[in-house]
Formats: sequence, C-alpha cells, structure tokens
Amino acid sequence: MMKNPSLNSFLVSMMFLSLSPFALGAEPLETEMKVVPKVDLTRYMGAWYSIASIPQVFDRKCVGGTTATYTLNEDGTVAVLNACYLSDGGLTQAKGVAWVADTKTNAKLKVTFIPFLRLNFLAGDYWIIDLGPDYEYAVVGHPSRKYGWILSRTPELPEDVLPGIIQRLEAQGYDFSQFQMVNQKDYPPRR
Repeated sequence: MMKNPSLNSFLVSMMFLSLSPFALGAEPLETEMKVVPKVDLTRYMGAWYSIASIPQVFDRKCVGGTTATYTLNEDGTVAVLNACYLSDGGLTQAKGVAWVADTKTNAKLKVTFIPFLRLNFLAGDYWIIDLGPDYEYAVVGHPSRKYGWILSRTPELPEDVLPGIIQRLEAQGYDFSQFQMVNQKDYPPRR
C-alpha cells in the first residue's frame, strides 16, 4: 500500500536536506575516485535492488525492499524512482531526475529529488564506480566516500560476487564497515 502524499513530500524534503552537504561541497578525499570507463545508459536503465548502502537520513526509515528504477527520458535525462518499505508495511517512493555530467564516460551523473530545479549546485554526484560485465550489478559512489550504494538486478548477489565488490570499494577509499546490508528477502519483488 502507498503512504499518503504528505509523507512522500516529507521524504522528498528530507532527501533534499540530506543532499545539501552531498551537493554543496562535501570534501572529496585526496585520492581521486575512479569511475568505470564507459556506461551504456540504455543498458543501465531499469530496476535495481539495493544490496547495501551507507545509511542516509532519507532511507533510515526504510526497513527493506529498497529499489531504484531508472527510465531514459526523450530529452536524455533519466527519471529516477526510489522506493522502499516502511516498518508499518507501507511503500514509500521518491521521484527525481538525473543527467549525465561527463559525456565521455556516462559514468558521472548528477541527481536531484527536486526535479523542477535541475541546478548543478542542488544536485548530488552519482558516480558509477563498479559495474558488472552484463550490468548485473553496479556500485554508485561519491568523491567524499560518505555516500555509497551496491545495486543488483536481482534481490540477492551471488555469494562469490560481493567479496570482489568490497575489495574494489576499499581500493577506492571506502570503509565497507560503514555499509549496511539491505533486507530484500522479506519483501516482494517489484517491477
């Protein structure tokens, strides 16, 4: 069941507030974060399950079933739909828009959950720093290493995949102990 619009507005406001330091100058680490060499945006579109993330204000009320769905718009931007289940069983969603910030790789995007204000200084960095060869998983990071998400096309990653992702995250300057695994097994898949 869908939560009421006022809760959705509150969650979107919280996303904006939590993205403010994210977008307005969270200091990058001395070592440059590396993105993947090239992203085919058409292949990247679709539904992704959150496997693990560094918890943020906007998702702390989520108890599981967290997903992100990306749809390529006619103007080249990407519609973003984030969803998760709350402890009362309700489903909450937030809509945003993303756009490519680096056309050489398509791996650096900007995202905002205030879609009508597509301003770079109000948008957060969304950098694709790891990607499965068949786009079966993706890792999204931020130069500050204060934000990070491990995404998968399926509710669970194969057991042999996650250790390699963790190793590559830590090589990029992340501390994996800051990540929290997302409960997907107790929630119905959405498409």
